[in-house]
Amino acid sequence: MANRSESFGLDREIQMKINSKYDEEKEKEARQWIECVMDERVFEDKTGPDGVHDILRDGKVLCRLANALGGNIKINAQSMPFKQMENISKFLKFCEETLGVAKYDLFQTVDLYEKRNMWNVICCITAVGRRAFAMGMEVPPLGPKESKKNPRRFTEEQLNEGKSHISLQMGVGSSAGATQAGHHFGRARQIVNNYK
Repeated sequence: MANRSESFGLDREIQMKINSKYDEEKEKEARQWIECVMDERVFEDKTGPDGVHDILRDGKVLCRLANALGGNIKINAQSMPFKQMENISKFLKFCEETLGVAKYDLFQTVDLYEKRNMWNVICCITAVGRRAFAMGMEVPPLGPKESKKNPRRFTEEQLNEGKSHISLQMGVGSSAGATQAGHHFGRARQIVNNYK
């Protein structure tokens, strides 16, 4: 991690939970996919979250990957932290705006740069591979096939028919749902019954 101290207490438990999600098999698939698309050996023998972090941390490999997928990203070769984070941000911008990867599939820059959540990085690369393949690019598939929209259109007649259908969610023999009749929220509690 960059300049972060070791976490303790609840922060440590959260970090341990995040780290436990990491899947080395998915990481291997993502590494192989990157090397196949870039047509070069990038990771050498580096594996695991530490190895992936070492290779991808400066953002240069990610920018070269984006360029191999049709992007036109100018790569910052400087080793200053904000320039490296800028490379990562350029890759994420390419993924969202050019490829159309959903925002929830992207990782945050600090997830990679400070090694906070390497599993999100692997998931993002998988989403990029899935999206690139779905767009018809000459890349191998990565991860599950991307789903397609399947909207439903109902006629007015079908909608009205659904309104007349008695739902079993309301209970057998009941034609009305739960109501607040008899409930007195905000009212003083009546301890003594005053029947007159």
